[in-house]
Amino acid sequence: MTKEEEEKLRVFETRVRQLILQYKALTEKNAELQLALTEGEKEIAAAKEEIRQLQDDYNNLKLAKMIEISNSDLQGAKTKMASLIRRIDKCIALLNG
Repeated sequence: MTKEEEEKLRVFETRVRQLILQYKALTEKNAELQLALTEGEKEIAAAKEEIRQLQDDYNNLKLAKMIEISNSDLQGAKTKMASLIRRIDKCIALLNG
C-alpha cells in the first residue's frame, strides 16, 4: 500500500468513526425526544381527562341549579293553587249560601 493510499484509509477511518459518534449521539437524542413525547402525550391525556371530569361536574351543577329553581317554582305554584282553591271554596259557599 502506498503512502497516499494509507493516508486515504486513515481519513476514511476517521470519517467512519465520526459518523459512528454522530449516530450514537443522534440515537441518544432520539431516545430523549421519544421519552419527552411520551411524557407530553401522558400530560395531554391527563388534561383531557380533567377537562372531561370538570365538564361533567359543570353539567351536574347546572342540573342541580335547574332542580333547585324548579323546587322553588313548585313551592310558589303550590301556594298559588292553595290560594285559588280557597277563593273557589268561597265562591261555592256564596253560591250555596
